[in-house]
Amino acid sequence: FHFTPLKNWMNDQNGLVFYQGEYHLFFQYNPFGNEWGHMSWGHAVSRDMVHWKQLPVAIPEANGVMIFSGSAVVDWHNSSGFCKNSSSSDNSCLVAIYAGYTGKLQNQNVAYSNDRGRTWKKYAGNPVIDLHIADFRDPKVFWYQPGHKWIVVTVLATEHKARLFASKDLKHWTTLSDFGPEGAVGGAWECPDLFKLPIENEHGQSRWVLSIDVNPGGIAGGSGNQYFVGSFDGRKFVNDNPAGKALWADYGKDFYASTSFSDIPASDGRRIWMGWFGNWQYAARFPTTPWRGAQSIPRVLKLKRFPQGIRLIQQPVAELETLRGRHVTIENESVEAANRVLQSKAVSGDTLEIEATIEPGNAKSFGFEVRTGRAQQTTIGIDRVKSELFVDRTRSGDTGFDPRFSGRQTAPLRIAAGQLVELHIFVDRCSIEVFANHGERVMSELIFPSVSSQGIRLFPSGGRGRIFRL
Repeated sequence: FHFTPLKNWMNDQNGLVFYQGEYHLFFQYNPFGNEWGHMSWGHAVSRDMVHWKQLPVAIPEANGVMIFSGSAVVDWHNSSGFCKNSSSSDNSCLVAIYAGYTGKLQNQNVAYSNDRGRTWKKYAGNPVIDLHIADFRDPKVFWYQPGHKWIVVTVLATEHKARLFASKDLKHWTTLSDFGPEGAVGGAWECPDLFKLPIENEHGQSRWVLSIDVNPGGIAGGSGNQYFVGSFDGRKFVNDNPAGKALWADYGKDFYASTSFSDIPASDGRRIWMGWFGNWQYAARFPTTPWRGAQSIPRVLKLKRFPQGIRLIQQPVAELETLRGRHVTIENESVEAANRVLQSKAVSGDTLEIEATIEPGNAKSFGFEVRTGRAQQTTIGIDRVKSELFVDRTRSGDTGFDPRFSGRQTAPLRIAAGQLVELHIFVDRCSIEVFANHGERVMSELIFPSVSSQGIRLFPSGGRGRIFRL
């Protein structure tokens, strides 16, 4: 289900953009080994966000400047003057804006491509924004139609501020405003994104979402993705929620540096993002070779109003359904009967997609054990008493590479008496992604089980529950 490079180190995805029938995934990449260093932009393309083809390095480290995180857009009307398209009817090209790192300072730079992202040229006037400070990075650029201008949101990482700039040509930028410090400020702010979303089932109503990652100081003290819901008038973002409250997009330990695709056609209408499947606490020690680092599955973002306020929900892109093969359906059965069906049908594997509607009944906890084998299992379930979704990877396989890896992660989940709970789970060779109640809660967790650990079973604890549909 997940993109990994053919070899070497990868972390943050960069420059997610759709152009001329292709989804582009650029990413932080070390062309020379599977440890962090020599940061450049790796590159992969896809027609469906499911099947990816890795291409040569797009923007390499050069002249002592590493190519840190950033974004890419389609300059549809050649506002930059960079576009030299051979077609007279198409004035567009791809433009990337990225943080350059000299070893001491970080500033914002531009590169452009006139051959669908296959080769890139750095702008001779770089850097285009330079504050002469050490921690100024991760530019996310978008076109703001009401003001007919480009907006870029960056972070002053150690000051816990997002700083916005505006431009007419992607080369000359003026400062607009700062946001923060607000929310979680226990670590460096990184990888911002700012976009507008409609509110589900509220015709004509929408809000802006500002996403900012925190490292460390996120969920369970590790890396985490927080977001704010509010308004944006072309100059300033204003948070709707109490300033001290952090909202979390993912309650697992391994979803970070999330950013959304630019230029998905209006006829599609989706806002889709991906995140780096990793955590800086232990990323350098992932027990994988010859590659190290993965990306999450693409997720559709929506806003929905709950009693506590407007919140982000995430759902897997429908394109992933093309990977489905043999399937087993179980309806209205006890756990014992469902397990007998799973066993009789020989349901197992190192890659599984599970869609389940469960009736917790009087069970204290209820869920699935996946990637089971000799003394190995990853447990995914709900705790009805505590109203929690949880993933326990204590016995998930290789957990000894870092003491902060093993453990049980939880997410608050409303579970009313008699309520059915829906779980959509992606089990991959070294990861778990869980979407509960149509994406109301999401958890992403790496696991490193033995190849032979491919079993699956249901469990209730402290009572009885039923499978409504599986």
